[in-house]
Amino acid sequence: MHEIMNGYGPQIVGIAGGSCAGKTWLADRLSEPFGNDAVRISLDSFYLDRSYLSAGRRALLNFDHPRAIDWRSFERVLRKCAAREQFSVPRYDFATHSRAAGESVFESARLVVVEGLWLFRRAAIRGLFSIKIFIRAPQNLCVERRLARDTRERGRTRKQVLAQMKRHTLPMFERFVAPQERWADVILETPVSASEVSQLKNRIAENLCAFGI
Repeated sequence: MHEIMNGYGPQIVGIAGGSCAGKTWLADRLSEPFGNDAVRISLDSFYLDRSYLSAGRRALLNFDHPRAIDWRSFERVLRKCAAREQFSVPRYDFATHSRAAGESVFESARLVVVEGLWLFRRAAIRGLFSIKIFIRAPQNLCVERRLARDTRERGRTRKQVLAQMKRHTLPMFERFVAPQERWADVILETPVSASEVSQLKNRIAENLCAFGI
């Protein structure tokens, strides 16, 4: 088992679940109390660069399939976190489906909170997490949130969002996202309660203290 399980590395907490299930919200709540002792990573930053394709071709790609991710780079970053080494994360532009210039550089920390759709699918990556959390959410709520987010932040129209949800997002959720529950240490239902968040924060704090991290 990886060294973090023996108490020699940081606590790496993974949060998986469907699109707009509340992963980012929970990641914020879990990392905030630890201040500079925590660092956040999103799997979304590791979408493969598609700038070599025309805008029309990019729009047709299935970004809800795990193969859309640069898994080699993502695993390399997590292993740097586990070794408490400095790491860099790509900057991804969802409006253009391509990477922006440069990368964001971070120092690893005692607590690393990672969120993403498919965090637990690969055994080599799954073994790096000290706590694996899966969030369940009603489909209609996820669709409402996705509509609000993508039309506001990612330059999509309502028609485009609904078409993508029907063609890719919902079928890929059933095929690739939902089955990850089997590997979760904690399964939460949306909306996640304040009590559940508090319990998780306490668990993380206890682990940090117990391992002397």
